[in-house]
Amino acid sequence: MSAADRAANPSSATRRQWLLAGAALVVRPAAGTPQELAAAIQAFTGGAAPRAGRVTLDVSPLVENGNTVPMTVTVDSPMTAADHVVAIAVFNERNPQREVANFFIGPRAGRAVVASRIRLATSQQLVAVALMSDGSHWSHTIDVVVTLAACIE
Repeated sequence: MSAADRAANPSSATRRQWLLAGAALVVRPAAGTPQELAAAIQAFTGGAAPRAGRVTLDVSPLVENGNTVPMTVTVDSPMTAADHVVAIAVFNERNPQREVANFFIGPRAGRAVVASRIRLATSQQLVAVALMSDGSHWSHTIDVVVTLAACIE
């Protein structure tokens, strides 16, 4: 299309312009940041920094399919009325929503163990945080490599 034709009919676009416009519309998963992950954890802890320890997040470090990833969180606690786990939360770095799961338990649970399957958009960091009855927060962080992504639509 010549410059004169484009000037006469400004609504017509060249093939290159259409291809560039289409490329701009490609949907990509939102890339999370460590600051967003830290903000989500702080919202759960009320601004307190969780200490490392007492929590074990068990997830395979290499995941073939992010659509269904088994995970288990175990917290070292006697689970008595005086000393027990109140809540367990799992956070991620790169999924569209930072909070993967919340579990609320009490001393009658007997053991502080929860298990579920989650979706992971891509390779990322996962953090499990436990709220104890004394108000303390404990955490465990793990890096997971995902070969086939999920959660990107």
